[in-house]
Amino acid sequence: MPLGLIALAVGGFGIGLTEFVIMGLLPEIATDFAVTEAAAGWLITGYALSVAVGALVITAAVTRLPRKPVLLALMVLFIIGNLLSATAADYPSMMIGRIVAALCHGAFFGIGSVVAASLVAPEKKAGAIAIMFTGLTAANVLGVPFGTFLGQSFGWRSTFVAITIIGVIALIGLIAFIPRTPRSAADVSGGLIAELRAFRSGQVWLSLLLTIFGYGGIFGAFTYIAFTLTEVTGFASTSVPWLLILLGVGLFIGNVLGGKAADRGVDRALAVILIGLILVLVVFALTAHSPIMTIASLFLMGGFGFATVPGLQLRTMTYGGTAPTLASSANIAAFNLGNALGAGIGGLTISAGLGYTSPIWAGALITLIALVLLSGAMLVARRRTAPATDLVDVGA
Repeated sequence: MPLGLIALAVGGFGIGLTEFVIMGLLPEIATDFAVTEAAAGWLITGYALSVAVGALVITAAVTRLPRKPVLLALMVLFIIGNLLSATAADYPSMMIGRIVAALCHGAFFGIGSVVAASLVAPEKKAGAIAIMFTGLTAANVLGVPFGTFLGQSFGWRSTFVAITIIGVIALIGLIAFIPRTPRSAADVSGGLIAELRAFRSGQVWLSLLLTIFGYGGIFGAFTYIAFTLTEVTGFASTSVPWLLILLGVGLFIGNVLGGKAADRGVDRALAVILIGLILVLVVFALTAHSPIMTIASLFLMGGFGFATVPGLQLRTMTYGGTAPTLASSANIAAFNLGNALGAGIGGLTISAGLGYTSPIWAGALITLIALVLLSGAMLVARRRTAPATDLVDVGA
């Protein structure tokens, strides 16, 4: 395994921590800055919006530049943002730190996915992307519980100091192990204009929609899972962190296996995974009152949910052709839009009085829409033999 993939995964681990660990530290942050928990929650929303903006704007701004220096600059931006958060004197300063750190998120994963794919043989591209995203899943499995414990034990600022140190380690790894590659054909021939040509492909737009709904389904169920576990299944609130670790293990395994499956055929793998996710969500919604079934469903929901990620990313990059960088980063923005879509619809179902299993049903419906979109995209691809061949047998 190229050591550059490990360096990218460490960077992904730090970025995942920055995004998710704050959820467990909001009470401490709200108290420290004397703001309401709702106001503290905007530190999460502001981050997500900044990710979407940065994924497109920053990537567009650096398309003519070699990718290794860009990755290094993004990691420096990440370090600065978390250092600002760790030393923030007030709420506005904290928000600035969050926004600065988030600006690198989408571009790092977008450009990093292209770099990861370039480090391995063509038939192993999805697996390489999966390794990079393993850092993100590891952040959920190990990093968030440890970061929350650290913040609760030594103050929330200590968590952001630790994340800053992780950023420095990732930066050193990127300097040492990412090769300095020549600029891509798009970089040489037209930069941003060449990258924008990728969006002339209808399949790129279908891939972005597929990502929004394919990822939105899992987050529709995941966002309010604590309420389902305590109010429907009857678990104690103290059990929730351990149950989320179980879900995180599923995320980790699903990400790896999903990458291997996508390397054998992206569309076929995504179809099987989406069908599996729909079935798991339906069973979960029907049996959420059973602790044993809930435990099994959590693991499988995490597995099938994150198994889509490498394939969704590779599909967009593949149809991006010779200009995959901006398309790749746009897909990271699509992941975040899917997150917001799933969470928003799930919240609406609860507000409508449909109960705490309703977000799971909503997630199943959103995933079904993704499956319909994929079916349509596959039919369109079959009418164009060359793109379909490139995608189904990617790297062959």
